[in-house]
Amino acid sequence: MHELALILDFGSQYTQLIAKEIRKLKIYSEIIPCTASYEEIIAKKPKAIILSGSPFSVKNPEAPRIDQRLLDGSIPVLGICYGMQLIVDMLGGKVENFDKKEFGNAQLNTSDHPLLQGLRSVEQVWMSHGDAVADISDEFECIAFTDNSPYAVIAHKSKQIYGLQFHPEVAHTPNGKQIFENLLVNIAGFTRDWTTESFIESAIKRIREQVGEDQVILGLSGGVDSSVVAALIFKAIGKQLIPIFVNTGLLRKNEVDEVESFFNKEFGMNLITVHAEEVFLGNLKGVSDPERKRKIIGATFIDIFEQEAKKYANAKWLAQGTVYPDVIESVSFKGPSATIKSHHNVGGLPEKMNLKLIEPLRELFKDEVRLIGEELGLPHHMVQRHPFPGPGLAIRIIGDITAEKVTLLQNIDAIFIEELHKSGLYDQVWQAFSVLLPIHTVGVMGDERTYDQVCALRAVNSIDGMTADWAELPYDFLKKVSSRIINEVKGVNRVCYDISSKPPATIEWE
Repeated sequence: MHELALILDFGSQYTQLIAKEIRKLKIYSEIIPCTASYEEIIAKKPKAIILSGSPFSVKNPEAPRIDQRLLDGSIPVLGICYGMQLIVDMLGGKVENFDKKEFGNAQLNTSDHPLLQGLRSVEQVWMSHGDAVADISDEFECIAFTDNSPYAVIAHKSKQIYGLQFHPEVAHTPNGKQIFENLLVNIAGFTRDWTTESFIESAIKRIREQVGEDQVILGLSGGVDSSVVAALIFKAIGKQLIPIFVNTGLLRKNEVDEVESFFNKEFGMNLITVHAEEVFLGNLKGVSDPERKRKIIGATFIDIFEQEAKKYANAKWLAQGTVYPDVIESVSFKGPSATIKSHHNVGGLPEKMNLKLIEPLRELFKDEVRLIGEELGLPHHMVQRHPFPGPGLAIRIIGDITAEKVTLLQNIDAIFIEELHKSGLYDQVWQAFSVLLPIHTVGVMGDERTYDQVCALRAVNSIDGMTADWAELPYDFLKKVSSRIINEVKGVNRVCYDISSKPPATIEWE
């Protein structure tokens, strides 16, 4: 059992960033809804509690609150933005809604308080609030301020209760991590026991205890999550793992050969590849609507996977690459997203096949999954791959799907990704891919007129995919990629670059 920094989520868009920053300190953090009962919170035995920000105002009668007993001083508590205002409101201070709201950079004048050790006398911080603390009770002292926030950081005089008006978790507060370290290591006494080595050791032990002598079936796609799950479970139980790789015919160029070669030859697995390209393409024939594509691909995948998995009578478990953001989403204080795309994982299979579910990565964020993968011996290029959608190239081909279009897009995308690697740009962007458009345009090649297809290149930078900015790739790079595609991929005579951010656009086109 790892020492726990527990984060109560009041609906802030930055809550996951708090957890990530704390985990970078090698301290295990967990997010639960602020509606959790006092008994549920205490049962988790947290060594510190963080109260997140919120879109609510503490002046609103319906605003979420916490049990007063959490502020009795037995557990260190840090309130961030709304969390600070809630502490002040509950412990005799005053919060007001000022006409002048504060959003953006601010200069924090610090002190020598233990919570602020290691900070400069003036630090840049990021504010994002409408309400503000107007007064604090005699139990508290102000230990830092900005021009617009006279109570930017407060501390209880006798208990380990603290409040920050700004957001230490965001990149715009460059030294915010130091505040977390001061609170958790220097004040609360965390020993930093959350490491890749400790996770792998405990995960292997847990998997062996769960599984016993049973077999575990895994749908291995070659993506980061499923590859790391495969490596971890194989290390735990070896040949009891039954990895099934369904070739949908919608994967990237040479991906099937690469996945088979690595896991069979380099890792020593007995990967079972099911070649179902014709089935998928047949079921997708004439279908253009993206949501119908997703549903057809999801249903086809489940049918094929189930047929193959039934061959293994001793299999009692189904492994999935569920990661922590998926878990948070399902229990979020704000509720799960209203619209969740179809074909997320292999939903429905555990119940349908009477299998128990094993999810060894459900505690991890994506960057932690990558670190675990490298520690397990997976190559850098595999664990650092850009995200790839479950439906594959089907949702990057706008319109109906044919084998010819898939081959065309595979060749286009291979050139784009190859050049990103060669130029050293691949690891500098969060995701990059190509899209085949359902239009033809006039072109000239040599002395001949052409009427060929158009493709779009897409590269974005993001932290978690919730928001994204288009990547400003160098013009010379784009010129080279465009030239190669048009010259080497027969059937394409025009290349566009997508300069749309999310929002209002999405990252994928469908």
